[in-house]
Amino acid sequence: MIPIRLGRFPFVASVALLLCLALGALPGAAQEGGQAEIADFVGEYVGEAEVVSADGSSARRNLSVTIAETEDGFSVAWSTVTVKPSGDSKEKSYEIMFLPSDREGIFAAAMKRNVFGHAVQLDPMKGEPYVWGRISGDTMTVYSLFVDDHGGYEMQQYDRTLTEGGLKLEFDRFRNGETLRSVSAFLKRR
Repeated sequence: MIPIRLGRFPFVASVALLLCLALGALPGAAQEGGQAEIADFVGEYVGEAEVVSADGSSARRNLSVTIAETEDGFSVAWSTVTVKPSGDSKEKSYEIMFLPSDREGIFAAAMKRNVFGHAVQLDPMKGEPYVWGRISGDTMTVYSLFVDDHGGYEMQQYDRTLTEGGLKLEFDRFRNGETLRSVSAFLKRR
């Protein structure tokens, strides 16, 4: 409990401070049951997971993600380093910029520039991923949809939920409704 001496603050400021403390509405804090802001996710996070594929094979992965605010929105950069039983490793890295859409809490990926220099989304009908994101409660979700050459689809979903000390990552990859891979991990804030 924070001791507050009303005699040191003007009465109105004291009441406002007490209300903020009572409601948990201090700036930058994601309230339970409330809506997190991009600023709440900003940071660098690291962790590892044992990934089990649909065929039963498994591999250890080192995971990292950096979420940063940009002039117009935010970026998410992540990498995975797969360590094979032989000791060999393979790294994959991605970075996507997101811009606010006309809909609250939904963000469009800005993955290329059009002829006018504006950031736009890729075209899934050309085999490119269609990517978007959203913030709902204390979870930032990034979706990626691929349409294959036969009209089928692959969907990836990254849920990054704010937790004490970091993020809880839930990743799912589906092809035509069938789960190909699921990953759950804790990513510690650096």
